[in-house]
Amino acid sequence: MFGWFENPRLRGGVHAEEHKSETAELSIASGFPIPKKLYIPVQQHVGKPAEPVVKVGERILKGQLLAYSQGTISAPVHAPTSGVVADVKDFPAPHPSALPIRTVVIESDGQDEWAPLEVPDDPFELDAETICAMVGSAGVVGLGGAVFPSAVKLSLGRKSKIHTLLINAGECEPYLTCDDRLMQEKADEIVAGIRLMLRGMGAPKAMVGIEDNKPAAYQAMRDACRDYPNIVVSQVPTRYPMGWDRQMLRYLTGQEIPADGRAADIGVVVHNVATAHAVYKAICLGQPLISRVVTVSGAAVAQPRNVEVPIGTLMSEVLAFCDWDKTKMARLVMGGPMMGDALPIADVPVVKACNGILALTAAEIEEPEVQPCIRCSSCVTACPVGLLPLEMASRIKVNQLDAAVDLGLKDCISCGSCSYVCPSNIPLVHYFKFASGELVKRQQADHKSEQTKRLIDERNQRMERIRLEAEAEAQRAQEARAARLAAQQAQQAQQAQAKAEETV
Repeated sequence: MFGWFENPRLRGGVHAEEHKSETAELSIASGFPIPKKLYIPVQQHVGKPAEPVVKVGERILKGQLLAYSQGTISAPVHAPTSGVVADVKDFPAPHPSALPIRTVVIESDGQDEWAPLEVPDDPFELDAETICAMVGSAGVVGLGGAVFPSAVKLSLGRKSKIHTLLINAGECEPYLTCDDRLMQEKADEIVAGIRLMLRGMGAPKAMVGIEDNKPAAYQAMRDACRDYPNIVVSQVPTRYPMGWDRQMLRYLTGQEIPADGRAADIGVVVHNVATAHAVYKAICLGQPLISRVVTVSGAAVAQPRNVEVPIGTLMSEVLAFCDWDKTKMARLVMGGPMMGDALPIADVPVVKACNGILALTAAEIEEPEVQPCIRCSSCVTACPVGLLPLEMASRIKVNQLDAAVDLGLKDCISCGSCSYVCPSNIPLVHYFKFASGELVKRQQADHKSEQTKRLIDERNQRMERIRLEAEAEAQRAQEARAARLAAQQAQQAQQAQAKAEETV
């Protein structure tokens, strides 16, 4: 069921129940209606939030820039349809906290009118810098969930002398099939995006890793790459979390990323397969990233399917399109059930990071009673990182966070494999997420303390400088008074001497 395979390149992992058959055989749904209102957060990526450039009441066109990127690690956002900017306000974010985030609200006009698009005559003749610039201005980010600005990674490829572009098409999370359908239906466009990415980063070859439970997608990608021998499409075992970039890279290349390093350190850059398709649309069609394919599934959905959804659409509207029975839903999840985020409300927008919307029933999320640990070491065998989950959890229970860090807490990817295989149903990953949150709080407290100390030191230095300046000013004033007094005395002496001479 799980464990170390005979292949030493495959570490840990589990065979999770897939729940993919409900959507894997259905074409991506067309005809999704344009929402009356779209809610586009300005923070949909790693890095600084984008800064709005539109004003309330302004008419905008589809694809028009709404907010520009700030700094190197940032990405712009664009209008998913035409209409009027109704507001720029705080709106609940698609996050477990549902805390508000700055959002541009568009009231659509139903015309879906495009802004003028710039399409190059021959995209494959563009130089690397132009490709990177176009990808950046289109707001393309990693669509596998990391949402790191793609242009930055492409530029890194040239600077770091990358020799391999690895396209991650694993899609190992249960329920999710959006990448699978994208490869089946858009393989030629994905391969065009891969070729452009290779050109943009100056790498000679690409590898595509697809789990072996996606034979149709594998064949479609193989056919699309027939004329490009520098793009190798390979099957990898269906084993969660094969979609983790380090696991995929280790299996396909036999190389290991250093513990505190990145894939670029060993000459590889990893991108998601949906990102490659977004690059194709950005370069060949001139279209920014304003929509994405989302898997809508779960037993509370009567018609599970993959849908191409405009960014900013409320998840409640997407669920309604798929005949959602709200009364049956026990949990709403953005992403997959293993690493996705449980959301408290459905009236939050679809963002670039959203690859799945799952309306799960109580039967699907049934959590058996927790039992005492039987010391079976199943969690150790299942951990893809090679950690000791139970030992870390034991330290966390008694608030020994530093000891848990020493055991590798910061290397945990919160994949949930340990919890999944535990015969005692111990929620190990919950402990790790809690501890990681506590570490962040501690770091924030330490940072605040350092900032406070710095401000106090700066104030003390400022007060000391003011005191010294005041003393210097007083000294100068005293010296000036003494000089004036001496001058007056000298003048009086001269006058007295002159008067004495006149008398004589």
